[in-house]
Amino acid sequence: MGKQLDAITPELKNFIEKQPIFFVGTAAAEGRVNISPKGMDSFRVLNENKIVWLNLTGSGNETAAHLLKYPRMTIMFCAFEGKPLILRLYGNATLYHPRDAIFQEHIELFPETAGARQIIEMQVDLVQTSCGYAVPFMEFKEERTVLKSWAEKQGQERIENYWQEKNTKSIDGFETNILKKN
Repeated sequence: MGKQLDAITPELKNFIEKQPIFFVGTAAAEGRVNISPKGMDSFRVLNENKIVWLNLTGSGNETAAHLLKYPRMTIMFCAFEGKPLILRLYGNATLYHPRDAIFQEHIELFPETAGARQIIEMQVDLVQTSCGYAVPFMEFKEERTVLKSWAEKQGQERIENYWQEKNTKSIDGFETNILKKN
């Protein structure tokens, strides 16, 4: 059954690396709670207590807005194949944009991906496993290529225009600072 750990074990790191999807949960002190599914090759375990993930352009930017107000974040992985397992990583996260030096350091960890808008770095303070016995078996077929193709077709200038239109505020009206200049 479930366990609580202080760090990501080598076995859990191996599990994470095999997962094609993860879920990110964030919330400000007020407003809506956000849960976002993430895919593609966008997650890295840096060490037993630090992870980073690449946030790509999307229709909203809730995670960024929430992290600017309150840095707590939960990441969840589910085993849809093989042995059942739910893995949650809890901690505080920091948001980095392409204009930030740390973004530039971490972007090399990921394949080049058009539309990369932020890198989120999380200091993990609790790792929790649970059984996952009720999670259904689902077979991974392939990655969707729609977002990647769309972003490549747009080019950086049109992506930044999209950010201006769709990504500067959360659904609760919180700023995301996506286009803020240093």
